[in-house]
Amino acid sequence: MAAVSASWRDLIKPDLVLGGTVLDLTPELLHRHRLAGMVLDVDDTLVPMSSSEVTAELGEWLAQTRQLTTLWLVSNNPSSNRIGRIAAALDLPYIHGAGKPSRRKLRQAVGAMNLPPHQVAMVGDRLFTDVLAGNRLGLFTILVEPVVSPTSLLGKHTLRSLEIWLSQAINRPA
Repeated sequence: MAAVSASWRDLIKPDLVLGGTVLDLTPELLHRHRLAGMVLDVDDTLVPMSSSEVTAELGEWLAQTRQLTTLWLVSNNPSSNRIGRIAAALDLPYIHGAGKPSRRKLRQAVGAMNLPPHQVAMVGDRLFTDVLAGNRLGLFTILVEPVVSPTSLLGKHTLRSLEIWLSQAINRPA
């Protein structure tokens, strides 16, 4: 692992590993990290991939959070219908088909917030899409645990486990 450059290591290292779902992202954490905006991933970050329904808990969390920060949804999901329905239920602007870890659509959302990148968090459940894209743009990156559905696919969570293991192996002190 010594051949991996420090810059690559930094690109997949989140600034904050929450250890819980997005619902555990408190006003105190936002204040402590001086965050004025958040870009939120959608699938498995806010709602399970197998659902388009917004929970009451998520609605309450958003009501509290939107008083403190500007919020945007940025999803890799290509379905404008699915992401648009979720965005409408949450009354949030959104971008679908973002192609993360590409920065292009993230840059668009951050630009619309009119905030400097260091005051905006990229919040998501995946290292190689959400965290990598956010770090490439200079955002504060927050890795959350995915929201799970009883019907979630084992393979998808196996891939996430592999991402976490690889990140830990790369980021171990030499």
